[in-house]
Amino acid sequence: MSPALSYFFSSLDLAHRGRERLREMKRRWLSSYGVAAAVVVVVLLAALSIGTSAEQLSTRECENLGFSGLALCSDCKTFSEYVKDKELVSDCYKCCTEDSNDATAKVAYSGAILEVCMRKLVFYPEVVGFIEEEKDKFPTVKVQYVFNSPPKLIMLDHAGDQKETIRIDNWKRDHILQFMREKVKPVAAN
Repeated sequence: MSPALSYFFSSLDLAHRGRERLREMKRRWLSSYGVAAAVVVVVLLAALSIGTSAEQLSTRECENLGFSGLALCSDCKTFSEYVKDKELVSDCYKCCTEDSNDATAKVAYSGAILEVCMRKLVFYPEVVGFIEEEKDKFPTVKVQYVFNSPPKLIMLDHAGDQKETIRIDNWKRDHILQFMREKVKPVAAN
């Protein structure tokens, strides 16, 4: 399983817990305000779901739902075989990238920031190994220590703007290295 797909599946638990909290809040609200309110809510939700069923969500919205944005739509099909929550699968399709012959290879970044909490590094020996032994192979990748931050890659475009954030908590050093080779553009020789 690819590192991106592994992250994709591991982050869905967070989105699922958020949905459970929303359902609980909805249940409490409906029990407080009765059946008339329930009818209004159902009508509004139906209207919203019809209006947004085919649209893509923003990167920020996808991250809040637990999707990294790296998933291909074929990954969502595989995901739907294991997860029976239709709303979660629908969100997956709203955050995925269309499949093509070489869809993931086409995305390349000019640089990256590997952000991590220095105090938590002891829990991530694979990330430490990458920083100490492999990072120098990528001059456009910088390490940034931010208090309480989980290990993540912040991918940058040619202007240095953040394009994507990918958590790498469970990645092996080889996965990080492979991802960097495939996604970070090499520095042009002068």
